[in-house]
Amino acid sequence: MNIPADLKYSETHEWVRLEGAQARVGITDHAQAELTDVVYVELPKIGAKVQAKAPAAVVESVKAAGDIYSPVTGTVVAVNGALENNPALVNTDPHGEGWIFVVALDAPEEVAQLKDAAQYQALIGE
Repeated sequence: MNIPADLKYSETHEWVRLEGAQARVGITDHAQAELTDVVYVELPKIGAKVQAKAPAAVVESVKAAGDIYSPVTGTVVAVNGALENNPALVNTDPHGEGWIFVVALDAPEEVAQLKDAAQYQALIGE
């Protein structure tokens, strides 16, 4: 299981990559493996306000549909339009090309409350 050390993780299996005052968000390798083949991603709208621990997007797979929770509070400033034509990027490159949205942070201190790679590894039992 790939758990990059440069990311922060939520208990609901989303990751955050800090990019200045913004946070790029996606789902973890563990989450995509549990979902299996992703067939559709419902992206949030640019300009949408998201709250930490509240649903912000939806991922549908051949097995299930699941909410994607924003790990941080802020405003959506970018979405990964590539997922509209190729939702499988969530499976093939969950920590890279399979990112879902970018949030301009309202409360940067929330990032410190997320798990580091070792804590996330302990959470999923790897």
